Amino acid sequence: MPDIEAIQAFVLVAELQSFTRAADVIGGTQAAISLKIKRLEESLGHKLLERTPRKVTLSAHGQMFVANARQLLDHYQNTLKCFGRQKRTLRVGVSHHIVGADLSVWLRRLASVDPEVVVAFSLGTSRDMLVNYEQGKLDVAMILRHDNRRQDGEVVGVEHFGWMAAEGFTLRRGDALPLAIQPEPCGMRSMALSALQLCNRAWEEAFVGSGILAIGAAVVAGIGVGVMVERMAPKGCVDAQQRFDLPPLPAREVVLYTAQRDAQAQALIQALSADIPA
Repeated sequence: MPDIEAIQAFVLVAELQSFTRAADVIGGTQAAISLKIKRLEESLGHKLLERTPRKVTLSAHGQMFVANARQLLDHYQNTLKCFGRQKRTLRVGVSHHIVGADLSVWLRRLASVDPEVVVAFSLGTSRDMLVNYEQGKLDVAMILRHDNRRQDGEVVGVEHFGWMAAEGFTLRRGDALPLAIQPEPCGMRSMALSALQLCNRAWEEAFVGSGILAIGAAVVAGIGVGVMVERMAPKGCVDAQQRFDLPPLPAREVVLYTAQRDAQAQALIQALSADIPA
């Protein structure tokens, strides 16, 4: 009978495409994760993962197994709930600029960390998430640092930004740069306009929308150029900095704010920041 912990490890590695990241989330070692999955493969009689020095991908049998494995874990977690144990709720707020492109996979990972923790999730601007944390409305906040108002918090990574445009987007020489941009006040808007001002580049609002999903949709539609974390850009977008001779954009630190230091909360925080580049 396959070990349920081995199945949990396999699903986590499949989603993160990394033994190291999976070990960080679970709180174990890479060697222990690898051994669990090796024994799982032996018990099933099939190879589930293809390993190379740079990445981990699902084998053909792994692709067949992963959906059923997720269903099994869901049933397992539901079984543990049958006695009506009191669950803990953690209120988590994240800047919409740093959530992975596939939000459903990201949320599933959070939900799978601990079946006894309910994640009350908020998505919004860094400014709003920090204010909500300061007002006691959030237990955990993960934001982009845009200013020097607060210098505390734990830096968990750095995000890099690009001038993203649709693949077929064109711009005549001398035309003002049409921007797909968020309304004021917005740290990302200020960063983009400051960079353009420093190089005396003319710009105009082509689309104003709230949230990275709206900005991404406008960019894909060819309405304008948007500033986004490159890994967040939707399919069909490319970095247009060199094509339109645009100024470089500064990186921003990803900062975690929380007073929750117990093992249960830390496991969730590890999963929360697993995709953030160091």
